[in-house]
Order: sequence, then structure tokens, then C-alpha cells
Amino acid sequence: MDPGKRQANRMIPLTVLVITCNEEENIGRTIAALSWAESILLIDSGSTDRTIEYARAGYPNVRVVEREFDSFANQCNFGLSQIESEWVLSLDADYIVTPELSAEIAALNPPTDVAGYSVEFRYCVFGRPLRSTVYPARTVLYRRQRARYRDEGHGHRVMIDGKVERLSGKIEHDDRKPFSHWLSSQDNYARIEATHLLSQPLEKLSVQDKLRRAIFFAAPAMFLYLLFWRELILDGWPGWFYVCQRTIAELLLSIRLLIEREKLEFRDGG
Repeated sequence: MDPGKRQANRMIPLTVLVITCNEEENIGRTIAALSWAESILLIDSGSTDRTIEYARAGYPNVRVVEREFDSFANQCNFGLSQIESEWVLSLDADYIVTPELSAEIAALNPPTDVAGYSVEFRYCVFGRPLRSTVYPARTVLYRRQRARYRDEGHGHRVMIDGKVERLSGKIEHDDRKPFSHWLSSQDNYARIEATHLLSQPLEKLSVQDKLRRAIFFAAPAMFLYLLFWRELILDGWPGWFYVCQRTIAELLLSIRLLIEREKLEFRDGG
């Protein structure tokens, strides 16, 4: 029996929130790992593939609400407005909740002063887990009325009013979309992130973002850091795949920073 089902009678009242848009390569595995969940809500941005079909195949009672995408934070905040349960488990469409984390959530009896829980990730390359990643832990489980999302660079962050504790179970991050999709997405992310980084005072940036602002140092630093310090050289081709992905992402950001800083692209009337 699913570890979450064994203790479902005392599980916190919870809705799973997933933001989707053309995620047919991922959503089936994500939903299949949530059979223990009381309720699942998809906020979809007009998927034209089989995302909704695959989601409902894994969980027939999944609720789908469509909303035109304007930003990740707005999608998430809209999703929160559609939920009535006290607790929310917020997932990307390529996040897979492990059985260990499912059981941990099922057994939770949160103190009143705890407003949320953060979770670490196990990064996977086409189903093969890596020993390490630069993907940070995220607050994914929280009390709905004490959470609010804000946009930050190309991504988004949930702001929690109260104490956040760490769960020991992990989420697997396993994106199976084609590399061409990843590459085009990274270029779009790089545009947004470059604008964000250049708009911030240098003294307010983290060490990593200061390195990025220096342009072209971040990419070789990321390559060496992941391959040797994080020992991904020991993970075979999946390790190399991830190292190359992250290095390419940093190179794209460096190029976008240079374009924005030097105004290298033609602007109508400029």
C-alpha cells in the first residue's frame, strides 16, 4: 500500500497545486506519485498537447482551471485563491514526490507556529538521479493563508509569514521535455534574468550573482564546480549532461548580460 494512504485518516487538509503549460512529457509521472492526495488543482495556461488528458488519467478527479499566463507569481497566487484547504503542496509539473516524502507529509502534525516546510531535491536526467545539483531547497508545503508569491528574476518565490522547517524526504526534479525546448526556455529566462541583475545595485547581489555580472566568469566556474567539487564527473553521461546544461545556461546569461549592458541589439527608434 502507498505509504501516504496508510496514514491518510490523519493527514493535514491539503490541496496539491500544479502550474502547467504543455507538460505532456512530465505530468503523468508527477500526478501518478500523488494518488494519496485529497485534492489536486492544475492552473493551466492553455495547453495544446495532452497535458490535461494525462493528468486526469493519473488522477480522475483532478480539477483544472485555465488562466492566461502573465507571470509565475500571478499564476500561483491565482491558484491559491481557488483553494479552500488549510495547506497547499505547490509543485512544478516535473516534480515527483518520493514515497518517503509522501509518508512524511501523511504523518505531519504541525505546531501552530509552523507556517511551512521546505524540501530538498534529487535532480534526475531522464530518470537517472545525480549525486548533487545546484537546485536549492524550496518551500513547497505551507499554510495557504500565510503564503504569497512574488516574481524574482525569471522565476518566482513564495513568501511565508511564519516559521519554515525542513522535511527529510526529497522531491525528484525530472524534466523529460526535448533539449530544444529547454534551450529556447533558457534563452527566454536569460533575457529576464539579465534585466533583473543589471537593475540591482551591485552591493545587494549575492556572490554568485556578482560573478554573473562580471560576465563570462560564471560559466567556467559552474563547469569546474559541478564536475569536480560536486563530483558529477562520477555520474557518467547523466552527470556530463547536467554539467553541460548548467554551463550553457550560464553562457546564455553572460551573452544576454553583455547585449543588455552594451545595447547590442537593434531597438526601433534607438
